[in-house]
Amino acid sequence: MKPQLVHPAQSGSSFDYDQAFSRNLGWFTEAEQAQLRGKKAAIAGMGGVGGAHLLTMARLGIGAFHIADFDQFDLPNMNRQAGAMQSTLGKDKAQVMQTMARDINPELQIEVFAQGIGPANMDAFLDGVDIYIDSLDFFAFDTRRAVFDACYRKGIPAVTAAPLGMGTAVLAFMPGKMSFDDYFQMQGQSEFEQGIRFLIGLAPARLHGSYLVDPSRVRLDLKKGPSTVMACQLCAGVAATEAAKILLGRGKVVAAPRGIHYDAYRQELKKTWLPGGNRNPLQKIKLAIARRMLGQKLAEAERQHEPA
Repeated sequence: MKPQLVHPAQSGSSFDYDQAFSRNLGWFTEAEQAQLRGKKAAIAGMGGVGGAHLLTMARLGIGAFHIADFDQFDLPNMNRQAGAMQSTLGKDKAQVMQTMARDINPELQIEVFAQGIGPANMDAFLDGVDIYIDSLDFFAFDTRRAVFDACYRKGIPAVTAAPLGMGTAVLAFMPGKMSFDDYFQMQGQSEFEQGIRFLIGLAPARLHGSYLVDPSRVRLDLKKGPSTVMACQLCAGVAATEAAKILLGRGKVVAAPRGIHYDAYRQELKKTWLPGGNRNPLQKIKLAIARRMLGQKLAEAERQHEPA
C-alpha cells in the first residue's frame, strides 16, 4: 500500500503560519522559524512517545513529517498515549495522530505509512528527511536496528528518547559518529538479550530503578512493562529540543557514546559516557547483573504459570 499524502489546506483557510508560531520567536529568530517550516522529520511509532513527538514538533513549526504505525488504539494505551481517548479506541494510531497534528497546522505535509516500516518502504520513509525521531515499541528490535542503520548510511541524524520510569534517557546518533549497532551491540543476539542490552545501554545510570515498586510488572518475556505519561511528555520535550538544535545547527549536540538521563521523580540529571557502548568493561558487569536478575524473574514467572 502506498503512503497517503496529505496536502496543505485550501487557500481559503484562515490559518496563518507566522501568527500561529509567533510565540516561538525570541527563542528562535524569524529566519530560524522559517528554516523549521522547511524541514521534514520522520517518526516511526505513533504510540506513547511518538504521538507526543509529533504534536510537540508540529507546535515547533516543523512543516513536514513522515509518520508510521500499523497499530490501533486500545484501552491499555490510555495512561500515556497522546491520541488515546474513548473516541479513538480501535482507530488507526497514525491516522488519528495525522488528524491531531493537522488540527494544529493545516498546512502540514504528512505522509502516513499505515503498514509500518520495513525493507520494502524504508527508502520512501526516509526520503528527503532531515532528522529521524525513534518512537518504535521498545521490543521492535529488528525494525529499530534497520531504521538506525539506514539513517547512518544516508547521513540522517537520529535521536531516541526512551521513557523510563518518570524520566527520559536520550541518545543522538550523528553522521560520522558512533552508530547505533556499535553502541548497543544487539546484532545476532536473542530477543531476551537484545532487550537487556537496549535497556541498560539506554540508561547506564539506571536512575529509574530505585523507585520501581513492583518489579513483577517488568516482563520482557511477555513484551510488557510499566509506563507513565510523565516520561512520554519529557521524552517529547527533550527530543524536540535536540531536533531543533540539529536542524538549525545551533547549540551543542551530545552524540553517542555520550547521553543524558533525566529523572523527574528523583530530580536528578546524569550525563552518561559509555566508550565502546555495551562493550565497555563496566557496562558488561551491569549487563551480567541485569541478565541474572531478569532471568531469575522470568524463571519465577514461568514456574507460577506451570500447570499443576
